[in-house]
Amino acid sequence: MNYLSVEKLSKNYNEKQVLDSISFGIEKGQKVALVGINGSGKSTLLRIIGGLEVPDSGDVRFRDGIQVAMLPQVPYFEKGLNVFQAVFDEHIPVLKLLRDYEQALRKVEMGTADPEVLTPFIEQIDAQQAWDYESSIRQILGKLGIVDFEQSIEQLSGGQRKRVALARALISNPDFLILDEPTNHLDIEIIEWLEKYLSMANLSLLMVTHDRYFLDQVTNQIIELEHGKTHRYEGNYQYFLEKKEERSQQQNVEVSKAQNLMKKELEWMRRQPKARGTKAKYRVDAFYDLKDKATQKPQQQNIELQTQTTRQGKKILEVENITKQWQDAPVIKNFNYVFKRKDRIGVVGKNGAGKSTLLSLLTGEISPDEGSIIHGQTTVFGHYKQEEDTFDPEKRVIDIVSEIADVIQLSNGSTVSASQLLNQFLFPPKMQYNLVGRLSGGEKRRLQLLRVLIKNPNFLILDEPTNDLDIMTLNVLEEYLESFDGSLMIVSHDRYFLDRLVDHLFVFEGNGQIKDFPGNYSDFRTYSAEQRPPQEKQKPVSNAPREDKPKAEKKEKLSFKEKRELESLDQEIKLLENKKQALTAKLESGSLDHEAILEIGNELEETINELDEKEMRWLELSEKD
Repeated sequence: MNYLSVEKLSKNYNEKQVLDSISFGIEKGQKVALVGINGSGKSTLLRIIGGLEVPDSGDVRFRDGIQVAMLPQVPYFEKGLNVFQAVFDEHIPVLKLLRDYEQALRKVEMGTADPEVLTPFIEQIDAQQAWDYESSIRQILGKLGIVDFEQSIEQLSGGQRKRVALARALISNPDFLILDEPTNHLDIEIIEWLEKYLSMANLSLLMVTHDRYFLDQVTNQIIELEHGKTHRYEGNYQYFLEKKEERSQQQNVEVSKAQNLMKKELEWMRRQPKARGTKAKYRVDAFYDLKDKATQKPQQQNIELQTQTTRQGKKILEVENITKQWQDAPVIKNFNYVFKRKDRIGVVGKNGAGKSTLLSLLTGEISPDEGSIIHGQTTVFGHYKQEEDTFDPEKRVIDIVSEIADVIQLSNGSTVSASQLLNQFLFPPKMQYNLVGRLSGGEKRRLQLLRVLIKNPNFLILDEPTNDLDIMTLNVLEEYLESFDGSLMIVSHDRYFLDRLVDHLFVFEGNGQIKDFPGNYSDFRTYSAEQRPPQEKQKPVSNAPREDKPKAEKKEKLSFKEKRELESLDQEIKLLENKKQALTAKLESGSLDHEAILEIGNELEETINELDEKEMRWLELSEKD
């Protein structure tokens, strides 16, 4: 069943053909990733499909009656909304009902309204069988860390606004979901939850992401956008890379053959009579088709990173017992570390834990409240910040690089001009004289990265470098960083990026404590799982608050809402028991292949964990009943 049809879609943007008569479809249940270099038109295509932008020509059609939701790269909210109003879209009837119920419930809980006001809402929710939906919404909001519903949207940071927009998209219970860089600004724990949620969700999906672990776990098809055209691949990202290389080689061979044949056809076209009408029309048409193929550019070369690294001395950077507080809350407390040459450190922790603060302390942009930071005399920092540089939109691209240096020395001792280096970094000569204001978000980030690298740093500090960079750029950046001869420190939510590049972690544990862990991110996750108490390994901790048993013999009465929850838990537990039995029977059938056994085994484990959680909550409520 086709959920989305895109037919002959074209779009010119800033005098550039971004989309060139592309067509494709997405079926029910298909989960598709859109990939391509920065500036190839990925976000433009998603905005057109989501109805936020109009194409020059072509058509986008969704199947009648399906619910479509979108998370844009930069979410937009109407002015004056608080978080609660922004999350619950009143244009969806069931969400409006649940929003009104939650608002009434809060008034009852605060004692400003009589419990009877809930009765009409409860009857309607019962009639629409929406209690499971309400429970699902609470889980989504809890996992995304959205708790302050009265806060104004205007007061939120970019990352908080992204989470609110993601919650709004998910709780609309869409049949078709469009996501533009959904992992940007999310904690790794939230990314892992979202990854699991989307991989199990019964919906169709079209998304742009640079997170390769996320991409492999969630999607089953790849659409590549290149030179305004699309190429489709069945399978995961690794399969796409293999097939793309094969296609690139085949295309280059075909272009070479067409160029040789075109020489002969060009001689025929130049012969008398010159009037095109007197020549064989089919052969004239064939010539122009051949000319189109022969003049195709070879497959785009990769970015080349060869900047020089300033020599390091024996002393790199020494941190002695530093402490930093924000608003009387400790962000960093009594932290010590002596950095070594070729240190490769990842920095992980929840948003707001103080990761970016640590980077700013190390580079001297801010000072510690206590302790000292001693820089080596030869240490040259290159600090790539999470915030996008505010380039003058009226300046040309080449001017942005020339501000740093007109001539750049490479690692092999040779020199290149600013223009040559830009060309290596996928800014061709024509593009170098474009205004910066015309660049895509990803192209601006690539330009920002280039400005950091041409300063020849020997201590690179990268704060969320993967945000808005395309996967091709990330692969080349990783290769460069693997051979980087200086010290390296990375804050990133990209697990693949961390696993490939770092050999130990600074883990922000809260309350200003930073733990030095030997290993990459996957090593840390494995270690953390092993350290959990046995009862936590068997079942996840319920999101519901656990209260101590009352000392008095009199039991605490259930609230009206808790009574409803207890009733729904009975049915949910029965369904999970049936599912557990069915999955167990499949595993014991002896007719499954290896992949099916793994898949069903994982589903069984998740079912058992969910069942344990529901049973614990049922026991907790039944004690109060």
